[in-house]
Amino acid sequence: MDVSGTIRSILNQKSEDVFSISPNATVLQAVEMMDQKNVGALLVMDQERLVGIISERDYTRKVMLRGKRSRETKVAEIMSTNVTVTHPREPVENCLRLMTDKHIRHLPVVESDKVVGVISIGDLVKHVISCQSAAIAHLEHYIHGGYVG
Repeated sequence: MDVSGTIRSILNQKSEDVFSISPNATVLQAVEMMDQKNVGALLVMDQERLVGIISERDYTRKVMLRGKRSRETKVAEIMSTNVTVTHPREPVENCLRLMTDKHIRHLPVVESDKVVGVISIGDLVKHVISCQSAAIAHLEHYIHGGYVG
């Protein structure tokens, strides 16, 4: 699969907003923020340090299915702490492979120990579709005699 570009090229097309929450916040506050921001995950930050990630899946599996109360449960109790990250220079294809292999839907992007963005699997799929559309247009142009060589 020829998917050109780096993660930086995807970040440049997105809003610079990175949504995060404190590990001391309640799960209810995290879910409300995800709803308000229309995102499926939040980075969990202690000051400027990435300490975890909380997703809708974490909420479903670790709160709802276990009968916990979201008003009383802290984000720190259910967040994923073994966070896989990438960097802006990483090729898109490598991130696609990583996210698929590890079943990750959201990938923090870190540069010089600072979070600079979050890439979702949806962002990568949009990029792949864009690359494929450009390749198809190029081939159609070639087929119809527009190739200059």
